[in-house]
Amino acid sequence: MTEDFDLRLAAANIASLLTGRHTLSVAESCTGGFLGATLTDVPGASGFFIGGAAVYSNHSKEKVLGVAPLTLKRFGSVSAEVAKEMAEGAVRTFGSDLSVAITGISGPGGGSPQKPVGLAFIAVSDGRTTKIEEFRFSKDRNGNRQESVWHAMKLLSEFVGD
Repeated sequence: MTEDFDLRLAAANIASLLTGRHTLSVAESCTGGFLGATLTDVPGASGFFIGGAAVYSNHSKEKVLGVAPLTLKRFGSVSAEVAKEMAEGAVRTFGSDLSVAITGISGPGGGSPQKPVGLAFIAVSDGRTTKIEEFRFSKDRNGNRQESVWHAMKLLSEFVGD
């Protein structure tokens, strides 16, 4: 995270990129709705934001977003594969042009040597193309969640700009 890290400014930039051009939905696990709340703090968010789902459990990932049980079993809930299915599922569920999905381990517990605390996968999708990135943050729980939200907005901005 940089010194000029500002979630409100990042959300305002997303609003200016999307309003009148694209609709957006979000699917969040480890951030528990923080991305959607940050985006809707921007006046005029209704010009692009359709809605979101805080899908903390595997059951909700399956039922709300259509994440395949086999994907969850094979790769685990914190994986690139699940992030991809979450993002694509949000486009379908909400009927949005774009979606952002975040899944990870915020901490302080829940990590393992293979999947440490601070691991996050973020995906952006338009229903046809999905871009996924892996991150490893090293902050406390709240810091890891803030980093996830900031990087989700950055990835979305890059996706729209491509």
